[in-house]
Amino acid sequence: MAERPELLKTRRLIVKIGSRTIANDPEFPARLARQVADLAQNKCSAVVVTSGAVALGWNRLGYKAKPKEVAQLQASAAAGQSVLMRRYDEAFATVGLTPAQVLLSYADLADRERLNNARAALGALLDAGAVPIINENDTVATDEIRFGDNDQLASMVVPLVGADLLVLLTDVEGVLDESGQRIATMTPEQQMVVLAPKADRMGSGGMGSKVEAARKATRSGASVVIAPATRAGVLNDIVAGQDVGTLFPMLGTPLKARKHWIAFTLRPKGTLLLDAGAVRAMREGKSSLLPIGIVGVSGEFNAGDAVRLVGLDGLEVARGLTRLGTADVARAAGKKGADLSASFGESALELVVVHKDDLVVSL
Repeated sequence: MAERPELLKTRRLIVKIGSRTIANDPEFPARLARQVADLAQNKCSAVVVTSGAVALGWNRLGYKAKPKEVAQLQASAAAGQSVLMRRYDEAFATVGLTPAQVLLSYADLADRERLNNARAALGALLDAGAVPIINENDTVATDEIRFGDNDQLASMVVPLVGADLLVLLTDVEGVLDESGQRIATMTPEQQMVVLAPKADRMGSGGMGSKVEAARKATRSGASVVIAPATRAGVLNDIVAGQDVGTLFPMLGTPLKARKHWIAFTLRPKGTLLLDAGAVRAMREGKSSLLPIGIVGVSGEFNAGDAVRLVGLDGLEVARGLTRLGTADVARAAGKKGADLSASFGESALELVVVHKDDLVVSL
């Protein structure tokens, strides 16, 4: 009997593979391809999010160690990407499947039109029976426009392809507790302990980043499993409902793709500080944010940018798209009625800073 029966219903999964696995295990792509082929026989399609281009490329360029300069890292990615795809191409050809390279940058997903184009292209590949092999476009990415790491990219791809399972492969059994024992199922409370600032290890593909990515993916209706890349048949075992790795069950009501984009893809350009009444209204999720509830503003943002909504206790309440820039929000903050009209005219009586349709309440 399956120990995780909800995973038996998986029809589309994303599997993320790290640089260490690719660099240290040349046979991994072949093992992965066989598992993906098995899943395809059971009407379960797969998307691969892979790292490894830099790891495979820097020594090809004659560097004696992994470079630190951005330009050299970008050059390494360019030299390694062809090697990476050749490994996948050969592996999947052996099992009769067609891999398809997809290179994405943060700018591709931050822009709504380009995001929709990416969604359509991925959908066409999956409809054709191909296996998308997705990597960040490291050759053009800089620190300012990176996803952070491919764990984060994988979580953003979940709503793009309608995945119901994300598997993040790593070099340990799963998320480990303080005694080094595997945590079979991660509760929301345990997730927040890992993500607390004092335990923050995000940004380089560590466990903190994987937990953050898992939390994002579970908000879009997917289950997530962090599991060991070295386990034979790991994907087949997970989809069969076996107790492998650490499971993150779907969290709350699934966000629609646009709300997920607002909450987890866009980077907030500023912060709006709310009074207690506005915090209560935001948490109910049924009200737009009006100027009267704002007591402070920070950052530099324009109309249409993402902003954080924070209570007086410093806790984030929600994220949303502002309809006003920094200066106008500051001018309108705390005002209503005649005071608002004096600053913005009669139309200000209906002034909304963040509309409820552009608002995502934090869990």
